[in-house]
Formats: sequence, structure tokens, C-alpha cells
Amino acid sequence: MKRILFNLLALLAGLLVYSSINAQSRGIEGTVTDEKKQPVSFASIIIKGTSKGTTTKQDGSFKLEVGPGATLLIRAVGYTVKEIPVGSEQHLDITLAENASDLNEVVVTALGVRKEKRNLTFSAQEVKSDEILRAKEPNVLNALTGKVAGVQITSSSGMPGSSARIVIRGITSISGENQALIVMDGVPINNDESGGTYNGGAGSNRLADIDPATIENINVLKGAAATALYGSAGARGVVLITTKRGAAGRKPVLTLSSGLSFENTIFPDRQYTYTQGNKGVYADGETTKMSTSWGPRMDTLTINGQKAKAHNPLKEFFRTGVTSNSTVSVSGGNASSNYFMSYSYFDQKGTIPKTSYARHSVFTKYSTQILDKLNATFQLTYSTVKNNKMPEGYGLESPLWTVFTAPVSYDLKPYLNPDGSQRLYRNSRNNPYWVLDNVLNSTTVNRFLPVVTLVYSPFDWLSVTERAGADIYADQQSYHVNMKDITYSGGLTYSNNKNFRQFNHDFIVQLKKQFGAKTNTSLLLGNNVYSEHNDYMTALGLGLAKAGYYNMASASSVTYTESQTLRRKVGFYAQAEVDYARMLVLSLTGRYDGSSVLSSENTYYPYGSIAGGFIFSELFHDKLKDVIPFGKIRASYASVGNDNVKPYATTTPYYQAIIYGDVSSNLTFPYNGQNGFLVSSALGNPNLKNELQKEFELGLETKLLNNRIGLEASYFDRRMSQGIVENISLANSTGYASTTINSAKMSTKGIEVLLTLTPVRTKDFNWDVTVNYTKLKQKVEHIGGGLTQTSIGSIYAKEGEPWGLIYGTKYARTADGQLRINDAGLPYASGDFDVVGNITPKWIGGITNQLRYKQFGLSFFFDTKQGGDILNSDDGYGLYYGTAVATAKREDRVVPGVSDVTGAPNKVSVTGQSYFQQISGITEAAIQNASYIKLRNVSLSYTLSKGSHRMPFRDASIVLTGRNLWIHKDASFSGGDPEVNSWGAGNGGLGVYTFSAPTSRSFDCTLKFTF
Repeated sequence: MKRILFNLLALLAGLLVYSSINAQSRGIEGTVTDEKKQPVSFASIIIKGTSKGTTTKQDGSFKLEVGPGATLLIRAVGYTVKEIPVGSEQHLDITLAENASDLNEVVVTALGVRKEKRNLTFSAQEVKSDEILRAKEPNVLNALTGKVAGVQITSSSGMPGSSARIVIRGITSISGENQALIVMDGVPINNDESGGTYNGGAGSNRLADIDPATIENINVLKGAAATALYGSAGARGVVLITTKRGAAGRKPVLTLSSGLSFENTIFPDRQYTYTQGNKGVYADGETTKMSTSWGPRMDTLTINGQKAKAHNPLKEFFRTGVTSNSTVSVSGGNASSNYFMSYSYFDQKGTIPKTSYARHSVFTKYSTQILDKLNATFQLTYSTVKNNKMPEGYGLESPLWTVFTAPVSYDLKPYLNPDGSQRLYRNSRNNPYWVLDNVLNSTTVNRFLPVVTLVYSPFDWLSVTERAGADIYADQQSYHVNMKDITYSGGLTYSNNKNFRQFNHDFIVQLKKQFGAKTNTSLLLGNNVYSEHNDYMTALGLGLAKAGYYNMASASSVTYTESQTLRRKVGFYAQAEVDYARMLVLSLTGRYDGSSVLSSENTYYPYGSIAGGFIFSELFHDKLKDVIPFGKIRASYASVGNDNVKPYATTTPYYQAIIYGDVSSNLTFPYNGQNGFLVSSALGNPNLKNELQKEFELGLETKLLNNRIGLEASYFDRRMSQGIVENISLANSTGYASTTINSAKMSTKGIEVLLTLTPVRTKDFNWDVTVNYTKLKQKVEHIGGGLTQTSIGSIYAKEGEPWGLIYGTKYARTADGQLRINDAGLPYASGDFDVVGNITPKWIGGITNQLRYKQFGLSFFFDTKQGGDILNSDDGYGLYYGTAVATAKREDRVVPGVSDVTGAPNKVSVTGQSYFQQISGITEAAIQNASYIKLRNVSLSYTLSKGSHRMPFRDASIVLTGRNLWIHKDASFSGGDPEVNSWGAGNGGLGVYTFSAPTSRSFDCTLKFTF
């Protein structure tokens, strides 16, 4: 490693010397002003066809070394791009015209190609660096929540390092991957969820390894036409991350930033009134191991003649979380090169004791002109992450299960009896404080992301780009359970090592040609080669040699498993565009992909798109342009694949025969080192193909009243066919249980709206408002294989219904919908396993307000999800154990309904305990509305610019931020935060709220200095 770093530093040093030697000798200077002769500071001045350039100072002045025949490109936010050929003059006075619309802004699109925003023929939305950092989220994905129309982010839990899920324009596959492709600086990077707890709980998605402070902006490509150049990899939408870089011709700038935040848990609702016991009789947890809280009122309980002390199990168990985040960066450049380097340390101590997430991140990017017309960029991202978690969910090792249902009359501490055994208020569950010290789960990830980009521009009309990048990480997870555990009395040690290697190479040729005065054309041709390697090695040891000694070799029985997967893809692509009179834009895209996971008969497949835009505001006269400076309608149609065929799904592989160990009999296989293999019970299907998506999209973009009002609206209609369906049953005579086929069909229609407003704009005060709204309608049209419904983990897809149904038991009802009541006076389950809910929201949206007064800034951001159901298992269990908030009202009652005995309205009275314990086993009773409105973020800032030479810094700022300050949730929901998704970022755990680590409300203070 040291030798590699030494060689890399030597290479960079050599390039610096080389670029310095090749610097041109002729210098020019000048001033950039606006039409009012006011200086334009920090305008970018680049020598066309190169990366050489500089930026203007505060007074608009600049100096630059140029070669003969050079042409300058001058860009500044809010102004029209200007192009000036350099003659013999030594001084240039340049005037920039104000741009009535910011759509001349250049944005990053597919494959890292930069285009004018006004010419885009598809839907894309950008999120700037300051918005990302203002969110104060360690996971970049969570920073996008509610900010981008058409995008839904779902967090898994409040555990440090927990994963987040990103879905663009709804579900694209019934059972396959639905998350968007992540691309950083033109190179796809992995965002798998890994490191999940052995006995329950979400892992981390790998985008959490990236330091948000290194990101310049994120551009979200939504539709199939926007992502067609990525072929089958981009069918689910693409998130383009552009990292920061240095500024050419700028002296070194040192930036220091340090933040500290405090997190308080957002607790679920529960009852704190009644004690441990049954039928109103108190049970002492020390002598009577009773799990329920159906005892007397706490305020009436006396023990040994003394008033009993009431406990709050949640507040006593959780702590105040503390997070620190420090970053140092250096950037700058000369006439022919620029650089940006940063180091950050993020350290989060979770609200659950012993949980933490620590990340060290190093990022460096160096761009230079190696030879005349040949530019290069070298960059490296390195991160190391250490994550300590606790089990979540209803697994027996989960401390949260025990804490959430603990009686208020029992003190959980100390967790040991004098003889060293656990203190338990009930059998079959560990003491949660014992778990903190004796169930250890940790994950360590080391990750490298190198990228090299070469751009050769021999002519103004031709450029050739070669880009090579890799994503390499090792994910090491360990899970240890000490002896005297309730489930694994002899202890357990578990190790899971994943080595991931991904390589990507693009070769791109871009040609531009102007015909006449009004017609501009461009052609992009390219080739992509991609490979992905996954190696897994897992070891499970049962029976420790001694307490606390987690050595795999000393375990009584050890089971090893190992697997590898390999996927390779190759693609050839082309895109042609025509721009006529800056009014009509036409784009044609084609891609021909091949994949190693498909059989030889189906290896290659073509995709493509056609899109057009009409900028109708170019037809307006000047007075109308004052009202509507910009207006565009666009339309597109695309047909793309979705590569959801898993490696080796076309074959029938062998698997290692394993029994992980029966707790009662200690039965384990392999036995005494004798291994064995079994053929998979799932028959491979050599005819599998990629899923196919066809999408039509219409869009409107307009700016009104001198850019004070902006509107972007899109309507899309997507049809999916050839959908992958797994677990199709086969006849026993085949020797196999199931297979996988291409048969599913699904339709998705949606509306996305982005509205920007500037109610006030003066010299000292600005008020900007951004509103986004998304409404989707999805329907499963067909499943196939003789099925009308299929399960995906905890949810279902059913023909004729939206994707994401929750199935379970329902109340037995009469024909007119009334509850049926049995002879005991209680409602009961119908016996049918049917639809009880749907996780899909009716609509989602967000609104951001940003206000600036001189050096002060204030922003506040609301987001909402309306509609959709959640299965609150916490409540389901709490109804039985007497801890759910509903059980606080436990008086006797007559349950409304129709008696099965008399056929008349029920008149039988029952106790509250019998009622709640009866319905606790009915899934429908735990279905709740997942709607919410959140004040997700409030930020107050003050910036101090250098006002005198006595100040040692250029500028400084202080930012105070509050996160999750207010949540309005539906009255039916008793959890703390309906946004939680208990079982990770995959499809199978959506819509379930099951003893997950609660989210938190945080307060942050960040100081930043620039020198």
C-alpha cells in the first residue's frame, strides 16, 4: 500500500512539473463587467478546447497566459456565455449580458456529458452542494428526501449507519432490483446494502461511504429517455454525482469545517399507566416471570408498604446521541491545472448505547493539460468505515423488542444476578442491558474509488474521451453472542467477509458541426465495458470455548460457506442531436448491450430513444418575453431493458449442503468436516431475458416574470413487460420445486411538478421558494406462470392491483361490513389470508423556503407523504402484552358487531385484556396509516466576509441546524416515525415497522473558515 501511494504521489508531482514547464509565455489581462459596468466576480474564463483558465477576482479583473489563436469562453451565473477570440491585444474589456433564464446553465447528463439545460429533452433535476450539506445527513441519499420530484427515499431505521432506499418514478420490477443506478464523475459505483445484523436489522448502503462535503452537485435523471445511454443499467433512473474540483488560476484556498450535533430519540407511543401482571393482579418480575403488563395501575402499587417506583423503559435505555463531523480541504490551480483535496472524519455515537458509526474519508482530484489539447483528470476516493450496531426486529437477541414491551414496574438494571445469571422479568428474552455488553455486531469497510479521465480535443469540433474507473471494497462483518444467552446458551461467533470489485471503462467520441447560421449538430459514439466480481466467505461457530472468547477455531462446531459471482457487460452506444435556431431540438439515442448472465441466444439486445423539444418562447416578441422569457415543451419515447436476471439464473448450480445448527439437538452439517453439495431446487431457465420498459413522456418548462416564477411539469406513461417472476412451481416429476420466467407486466403513470418562486428579490433581501409534487398510479397487469399473485418478502404483487400489497388475516365481517362476534363476545379472524393494506402513497411532496438578509440566511424545509399503509408489528405485539398505547383504555366493553349466536347486535361484555389479546393476532388490527408531514430541516446561518486586513481568514460562517423538529402523523399510527422501513433497503422489507431503532431529532452547530 505504501509503495502504491508513493508511486501515485510521484506521478502527480511529475505531472505538476511537466505542466509547469509547458506553460505558455504570453500573458493577457482584462476586466469582466456587466451591462451596468459593475464588476462580475468569480466569472470562469477558460481557453476553448482546453482545461486551462482562471476566475475573475472581486473587482472583475483577471490574468491569463494564452497561446496564439486562442479563444476564450467566459461564463458566470446569471449571464449569457460569451466567446471571444484573442488577437494581439494585451488587455480585454469584456461585458456580459444578463441571462433572462438560467436555462443556459450547463448541467451534467448521462456519461458525464455536459449540456445546456435549455436543450434537454428529458426530465432531470439538480440538487446543489449547499442543499446537500444543509440536510446534515451522513448518508447522501437521505439528503435528497423530499427535494426531487419523482424520487422517494426510505430510511431503514435510526441505527447509526443504517441504509436508505432510493426509487425514481416508482417500482420498475415486480421482484427484481428497483433502486436507481449511482454514477460518480461518469463512473457507476456500487450501492448494495451490506453488513446487516445476523439476527435482525438493516445493513448499510454503500453510498453512505461517500463524504457529502466532496460533492459539488447531484443531478437526478428520471425517465427512460434521460438514461437510455446507460442501457439496461439505467432503466431504474440514474443519480449523477459530480464531485468538487479546484479552480484554474486560483491561489490555494484552505477550508476548515467542524460540526457538533446532539440527537434525541423520537419515541413510539405506549402506555405507562399499568404494571406487570395479569387480569389486574400484579406480578413481581423477579419471582414471577410474566411477559404481560395487565396488572394494576402503577400509581396504586405498593411494595413492602412503600409506593413503588415507576420506570420509563425507553428513556432509561436510550441516551443522547452525539455526532461530530470535521473536514479540511485545499483547492487551487495554475493556468493549466487545478486540484482539490480533502479529508473528513465523521463520528456518530448512536442513541442506543454501544452503537456507533465512524468514517474516515480522503478525496483528491487533480486535472491538468498534459500535452497540447490533451487534458487529464486523476482522482481517488478512499474511505474506511467502522459500524457498531445492535440487533433489531423481533429476533430473540433484539434488545429493542424487550425494551419496547417492558413493564413500567420493573427495573431492568442491574442485568446480572449475584450468581452471574441474567436478571429477567420474563423467560425467553435476554435482558436488553446484557445484550449491550454480550451481543456484539460490527462491520468494517475499506473502499477505494479510483478514476482516470483523458480528454483529447484536436479540433473545436472533435473530442475523444477515455475514462476508466473502479470500485473496490472489503466488507468484514462479525457477530458475537456470549455464553448464557437465552437462545445460544453456549455462545455463537459469526464472520462474513465480502470482497467486491467493479471495473468500468468508457471510450467516447464527440463530434460537433454547425450548418449555416442556425443549425448545430452533435454526434456521440461510444463503447462501455463493465465487470463485477463478488466473493463471499462466511463462517459460523457454535459453542464458545469460554465466555467472551470469540475465536472461530475454538468453537465446538464450525460451518464454512463460500461463493463467488461474476457479471460482465459490454455496450455500444450512439446519440445524435440537432439544434435548429435554438428553438427546435431533436435527439436520437441507441445502445446495443451484451451481458454474461444471459444465455448465448439472448446475450445481446438493442435499446433506444427519440426525444424532441420546442422552445416556443423564441417566437415571442420582446414585450412578451419580458413576461415569459423562456418556455419549452418536450416529448420523448424510449425502449430500454432492466438487467434483473441474476448471475447463473440460466443454469442450475450446486450449493453447499448446510444445516446451521438446531438449538435443541446441536445438529450441524457439514458433519465432522465431511462436506456435501446439493443441486438447486430451482431449475435454471436458459431462455431468460432482461425486463423491457417502454416509456412515453411529455414535459413543460417555463420561466415567468423575469425568472421570478419557474415551472417544470412532466407526465409519463411506462409499460413494463418480460418481468422476472421467481418461484414458479414445477411438477414433482421434474425433480425440481420451482423456476424463474419472463412473464410479468406492469403499468405506471405519473405526474411530477417542480415550482420555483422568488417572492422578494432586493439588494439585501432574497426569498426563494421551491415546491415539488409527485403522484403515481401503478398497476400489476399480469404475473403469469399460472399465478395471479406473488410474494416479495413481506409484500405482494397481485394482478389488477397496485404493487406493494400487505397480506394477512382480516376481521370476519358480515356482508355489509360489520364485525362478526363469537359466543365469547369477541371479534375474530375470518380465516382468509387476504389484502389488508397497500404501502404505496397517494402522493409525495416537499417545500423549501430560503431567505437571505445581508449576511444572514434562514431555510426551512417541509416534506410529506400522503397515503399508504404500514404494518406496525410493535403495536401488534403491544396489544397482546398490554403495552400498546391503545391498551391504556382497558375498561370492560361491548364490541360493536353482529353476534354469530343471535344474529343480532352483540350485547356480551368482555374485559379490555381479552379484547386486545384477541385482536393482537389479526393482521388488520396492526395496519396503520403511514402519512406524515415533517419539518425536516431548519437552518440559520451567518457569514462573515473579510472586512479588514486584521482578520486572518477570507470568510467564516456559523450554521445552526435542527432536523426532524416536528412530525405530524396520522392518528392511527402509534410509532415514532412512519418513515422507518425495518428490514432494509430491499423490496422484501417495505411497509413493516418492527422494533427498529427509532429515528432522532437533532440539533447541530457547524463552524466553517476559509483561508
